Amino acid sequence: MDIRRNLPLLMTICFLSQMGGFMILPLFPLFIEEFGLSGWMMGVIFALFYVGKVIGGVPAAAIYKKLGGKKALILMLILLAVCMGGFALSTAVVLFGLLRLLQGLASTGLTVVVRSIIGDEGNVDNRGLYNGYISSSEGGGMVLGPVISGWLALHWPLSVPFLLVTVCCLMAVVAAMGMKTTAQARANLKSGDTLSDHLLEDPSGVVKQEPLVNSAHPVLHTDDTPPLPSTTSDALHTQAADTSLTSQSNQAPESTTTGPYTGFTRRQQLVGYGTVHFLEMSAYALFLTYFALYAAHIMHWDPFATSLAFTVSGISTLAAAPFVGYLSDRMGDRLLLCMLGMFLIGIEVVVFLSTSSHLWVYVGMLIGGVGGACYMDSFFAHIGDHIPDESRSSVIGKIVSAAEIGSIVSPLVAALLMEVGSLYSVFVFNLVLIAVAIVVQAVMRSRYKTRQV
Repeated sequence: MDIRRNLPLLMTICFLSQMGGFMILPLFPLFIEEFGLSGWMMGVIFALFYVGKVIGGVPAAAIYKKLGGKKALILMLILLAVCMGGFALSTAVVLFGLLRLLQGLASTGLTVVVRSIIGDEGNVDNRGLYNGYISSSEGGGMVLGPVISGWLALHWPLSVPFLLVTVCCLMAVVAAMGMKTTAQARANLKSGDTLSDHLLEDPSGVVKQEPLVNSAHPVLHTDDTPPLPSTTSDALHTQAADTSLTSQSNQAPESTTTGPYTGFTRRQQLVGYGTVHFLEMSAYALFLTYFALYAAHIMHWDPFATSLAFTVSGISTLAAAPFVGYLSDRMGDRLLLCMLGMFLIGIEVVVFLSTSSHLWVYVGMLIGGVGGACYMDSFFAHIGDHIPDESRSSVIGKIVSAAEIGSIVSPLVAALLMEVGSLYSVFVFNLVLIAVAIVVQAVMRSRYKTRQV
């Protein structure tokens, strides 16, 4: 798969799917209210979406490895289209809940597949930029989605936006069908896809440059034919070197149990990445769930001003993501940008906790949008740099699924805080989550060697 040729199609897919998701986000509570359900049943239907997101990551990674990126994308988008069309047409509560669960599965699956494609087909010099383009296209969907659905809801039944989202998903399917694939197997990726192709660590912890000589990455020469040894002794020397490298490859303590040029085991990497993303998604879920309430009851904003705040954040992400991704590639220190992103998100929260001024809160939203771009672009690019090709999609799937547990747990904790405290305490808790995420990333960064550019 040629990532540069397919990147515009991937951006189109993410834009359409994200726009569809944000089109139904403000309308979904009103829509299911038309069924006359109790508050408890509505809560169950809301929760089923996040349950689907939790359990969807690992199966999506397996489908990606089995079918490849193009077929996996088409499958996830068709599933989303079925869910959206089903919402508009179904009347049975049980079917509605099942579709909500499948929507969560497809939503997480789409994230896993797209980010895995970028991780596998990109390299250490462009993963940040490509992830930035994806985040930017998603930001564009965040901007347009609520505007379109709000206008439609004024003139048409609530089922119409869901039907329009179905059309958007089918358009994304057409875009996915247009993606170009190559006959080369994913296992035979070019050298340079991960930092472990170029950098090894000796016992002293010093990063050393090693020749690219192993069974998977032969030495490249300026001509098409590798030169033959000029003497018998050269041939014996070459054979001995190959034998030694093959023996090291068979043992492969660094490549199979630890990450590239770091003391982390694979399990420690997974726990570290999973913890960081869990905390970030927990904070994000709190913001999405409770900011509207905070704006209405504490800042006394009207719904239009609140919606505009989300739009400002989306515009900020749309504009900043490609530049932040490019900066991530040039700096090489992706975890530092992740930490900066979380810090900027924290500033966003501090701003609206400190003032109800529309102007200053919108400035805070602009800062938070840049922070979100910093985090998302660098986080998934960092995983692409440090996780081997054969396990990258599986790791991304596990991380995304585990992180969505935070989307379920943190609003429940926040609800308890509201009972004993106030909405203000909810966002203090939000700041605590952000601070802990920064600390975890700082610990991980201290164990990595910054790539020399």
